[in-house]
Amino acid sequence: MLEAREFPPIFLCPVCKAPQLITSKYASTFLFIYQPPKSCQEVLLGITGKDFTLIAASKAAMRGATILKASDDKTRQLNKHTLMAFSGEAGDTVQFAEYIQANAQLYSMRNEADLSPSAMANFVRRELASSLRSRKPYMVNLLLGGVDPITDKPSLHWLDYLAALAPVPYAAHGYAQYYCLSILDKHHQPDIDLERGLELLRLCTDELKRRLPIDFKGVLVKVVTKDGIREIDYDDSKQVQSA
Repeated sequence: MLEAREFPPIFLCPVCKAPQLITSKYASTFLFIYQPPKSCQEVLLGITGKDFTLIAASKAAMRGATILKASDDKTRQLNKHTLMAFSGEAGDTVQFAEYIQANAQLYSMRNEADLSPSAMANFVRRELASSLRSRKPYMVNLLLGGVDPITDKPSLHWLDYLAALAPVPYAAHGYAQYYCLSILDKHHQPDIDLERGLELLRLCTDELKRRLPIDFKGVLVKVVTKDGIREIDYDDSKQVQSA
């Protein structure tokens, strides 16, 4: 009969809380080496302002210590006023994002109207909750940003792989949570303009360069306004000296 200590231990990632099973090839010994999951090595940032929602996602597509692509787009446009950014396991992220994107477009064609950002967030949350109770749940963390086409009010929703949903004024996923949330908590105001929002984003990306040994190849920045979604030319080539 096996003793309790002989079963493989399961640990939670301190950043994204993803379960990590750590074992060795010997049944009675375990190798306690923590390797962060892929979702921790990716950067997602979201900032809301007076009339906009700003979404930034790292460009590096990584597998372990290897950078597979330096210009990866981790966002999908769901409709004219809603943008989704994702991080997590490589196959899960793209498949889930394209599934949500296709369903959003199908709803728009059938009803001749787009879902609001809030309604879209609740739909995504339901799909994640259903997936969580299946045999193969999606390991995906999301930021959903948009502007309500009726009220012109910006919104940002934070979702994790456990289908937790929270409307927030600013958000982050991955290691960016450790370094950027305190900066945003200090400097963010609900009525900031786009120029100030980009300044806050610059503070966050500079801090990530200063603190992280990971080269995430800069960030792709998109903004959602009442006029739609557009990409912003964000120069991230500035060299930042380590602390």
